[in-house]
Amino acid sequence: MVRGIEREGVERYLGLPYAAPPIGHLRWREPQPAEPWRGTFDASQFPNRCLQAPAPDVLHDRATPGEMSEDCLYLNIYTPAGEGAGRPVMFWIHGGAFILGSANSYDGTMLARDHDVVVVALNYRLGIFGFQNIAGLAEVYQGSGNRGLQDQVAALRWVHDNIADYGGDTNNVTIFGESAGGTSVLTMHAIPSARGLFHRSICFSGTDVNVGPIDGIAPLHEHFELEGDDLLAAALAASPNELLEIQQKIGGSASPQVDGVVVTETATQALLACGAIGPPLIAGCNKDEGTMFSSYNKEAGIDAAMVESMLPMFSALVNLDHPADYETWVKTALSDVAVGKQMERWWYDVFRAAALRNAAAAHRAGAGGWVFNFNVPTDNPLGVAHGSEIVFTFNTFADDRATGLFTHDKSVTNEELARLWSSMMVQFARTGNPNGPDLPKWPQYGDDAACLIFDDAPHVVHDPDGAEVRAAYGI
Repeated sequence: MVRGIEREGVERYLGLPYAAPPIGHLRWREPQPAEPWRGTFDASQFPNRCLQAPAPDVLHDRATPGEMSEDCLYLNIYTPAGEGAGRPVMFWIHGGAFILGSANSYDGTMLARDHDVVVVALNYRLGIFGFQNIAGLAEVYQGSGNRGLQDQVAALRWVHDNIADYGGDTNNVTIFGESAGGTSVLTMHAIPSARGLFHRSICFSGTDVNVGPIDGIAPLHEHFELEGDDLLAAALAASPNELLEIQQKIGGSASPQVDGVVVTETATQALLACGAIGPPLIAGCNKDEGTMFSSYNKEAGIDAAMVESMLPMFSALVNLDHPADYETWVKTALSDVAVGKQMERWWYDVFRAAALRNAAAAHRAGAGGWVFNFNVPTDNPLGVAHGSEIVFTFNTFADDRATGLFTHDKSVTNEELARLWSSMMVQFARTGNPNGPDLPKWPQYGDDAACLIFDDAPHVVHDPDGAEVRAAYGI
């Protein structure tokens, strides 16, 4: 039995374990089944958040409930109160560059109450705990560079097995996420163990994963000055804080990998291979994606040398097959643009190219692919920045519970736009198509490159990027 809490016509079940705590000898291991319980489980409090370093100041806009711990493989469910069955399930994967964030920051109340859906949000291992490839240390660590993604699959499997008890339809699960969550959404298509566990996909500002296995043993060797079994023993015995220190030493980043074990190909390849029976996809990004990222570098300054050194990395993310084409375009089309603004454009292009590439693949495959640009003005000095669409997606204006990275102007217009935007996302989750009565007409991203511009007067534009930019993207 499980006891949750009811609020505003929605039942919340918080902190349900979907896998065993990944602690002790289970550190860096594939997620294991959660232990059953007897009696009644108290699901009235937010669970632990996965361990992470402090967030940049620009993200410190509100306190997130829950303590931080390695024991963090839990999910939260929001479902309409009372009897009901067969509701669409919307499975949220939070963002944070795979090193930050928590399901506890996102309130599914309004989506569940206003649209009669079941919302699930999960925590998954982050940073060095979730994306450290130590496969060379022992056979059981094969796939360790993608443990955070395997956590997401384990939570999807839990949803498949259990969500009917919460009024959800096991055969209608939509995965949706932003930033690292959007990247996770795209990558789920390329994970064989996730197939059949979700049926539709919504990617907000995600990127493609196309790097091979990343050596995670070297930084551990450098820190502990040990090898083989001795190194493994020391790493397993290390405190969580010591591992976070190692993460910070190696740049504080984390990345999923096409390792051939968990992730076997790129999202685009997988979408094309799935054909018409694959999940339909909505993908897009925001007007001012790059401003938040450039704000991180303001103290250190962004100079020409930094920009020049980082261009190859960005080019490989934008154009997966021919990065030199993007580099050439940058050096001509952006030659007169200030270096800081150039980097902001690169960030936009990373998210935009992934959206166009994968929506086009889903359309060509026959499953269906739609593209958007989110352009609703905000009260944020960074503009329509990375994460700006989240508060609209969860429609949290009405109760002053802003969900996501930034607050927004609470106005009649924005509240109406939030209802419209969330309605379109739910329509897609319900039917596999975002079009419906009283919703804007939204064509697929086909030969005419139709794109929904979602601003204060949503409308469709054909090929807003232009052939030259699409060629630079490799699309």
